Amino acid sequence: MNGEGGFKRVAGIDRSDAPEHLTRKGEPWRPWTIPNLIGFVRALLIPVFFVLAWNSPDGRDTTANIALFICGASDYLDGLAARLTGQFSRLGTLLDPFVDRLLIIAAGIIIYKFELLPQYLIALVFIRELLMLLVSIPALIKGVEIKVNWIGRLAVWPLMAGGFLALATDTWLSAVLVWIGVLGSYAATWLYFRTAWPQLRAA
Repeated sequence: MNGEGGFKRVAGIDRSDAPEHLTRKGEPWRPWTIPNLIGFVRALLIPVFFVLAWNSPDGRDTTANIALFICGASDYLDGLAARLTGQFSRLGTLLDPFVDRLLIIAAGIIIYKFELLPQYLIALVFIRELLMLLVSIPALIKGVEIKVNWIGRLAVWPLMAGGFLALATDTWLSAVLVWIGVLGSYAATWLYFRTAWPQLRAA
């Protein structure tokens, strides 16, 4: 692993030599890997955030926001660990997007409850997550692989950042970031539908 090619592979920009066969349906789940342990810790932080924020007077709790920040900021670490250690797994490829979805939904519920952003904006986030369920559940049942596209990867970051800002303080920037994330996530969802629908029909 040398030079620019090595950096692109570790950073996840170049995935041409990734052992994708280890993440496909029918492969061992291999739960006890470093990337999956990172995913487990991220998942455990979500109920910590949710309970503390739900029981706060205004949805803004310092400890809850620290848990949210760690969970969101570590989103990239499991993939980085997999590329550094070669510990790819079927569970890992399902766990990472599941934790991301769960985190966005948990934060969205708190923001909606305490009206920290326009409720219709959060409703758009929930509708998008429902659309993804309508695609992903039949795909998993029929063994259709839905690969995460780059628009979807990038859209997660402004959604998380905007949600975190809304939970931390009052600023117009939080709504702007969430809008960017919402538009990007709907574009990604359209691409998922376009690529998955022919495969689902064939399956």
